[in-house]
Amino acid sequence: MAATILVVEDEPAIQELISYNLKQAGHQAMKADNAEQALNLVQNALPDLILLDWMLPGISGVEFARRLRTDKRTRQIPIIMLTARSEEQDKLTGLETGADDYITKPFSPRELNARVKAVLRRRAPQMTDDLVQVGALKLDPASHRVTGQGQTVDLGPTEFRLLHFLMTHPERVHSRTQLLDHVWGDHVFVEERTVDVHIRRLRKALEPTTLDSLIQTVRGTGYRLSAN
Repeated sequence: MAATILVVEDEPAIQELISYNLKQAGHQAMKADNAEQALNLVQNALPDLILLDWMLPGISGVEFARRLRTDKRTRQIPIIMLTARSEEQDKLTGLETGADDYITKPFSPRELNARVKAVLRRRAPQMTDDLVQVGALKLDPASHRVTGQGQTVDLGPTEFRLLHFLMTHPERVHSRTQLLDHVWGDHVFVEERTVDVHIRRLRKALEPTTLDSLIQTVRGTGYRLSAN
């Protein structure tokens, strides 16, 4: 699935090259020349991943990463640091700020795309096209198909995204607010009870496969998907 990736890079040529390659890989690229611009973009809508240059004018990439990691709203955003620094201590410093990966310039588009895919698979698996299976329930993001017990399950786009998120985070309980942030986006303002409506639709669609019981309600907390 297409991920929204924020590119924070002050060199225009590099910023455009990275953005172009991300778009070629099927992602949506947002661009910022410095940490201040990036912060404004993040305040409006959370990206799925940030590609962050170490050496930025004003607030450095390392300091910006620290700020993101200390804010409850942004601490879970995956970060890949981009830098010309190749010393081991520099890499450790970048990782200690909370970066998920570290790419040394110059790098090839193939390496960049591989690192992005690896970090998304690890930190935001719902943004990849990997086939997901929980018990007899299978979801293929690439073909947008869901099958349960071998039967095709017809889902609307929101129910599909909701199921994909739950299947890529099995056994975890998610509050309505968390589901709204991850499935609808934290910049979309809808009632929390909207989640309940779509959970009901999802369960109804799964009923013919007898797998609707996988979607469990945790009283007073939220929902989880469990194969147990």
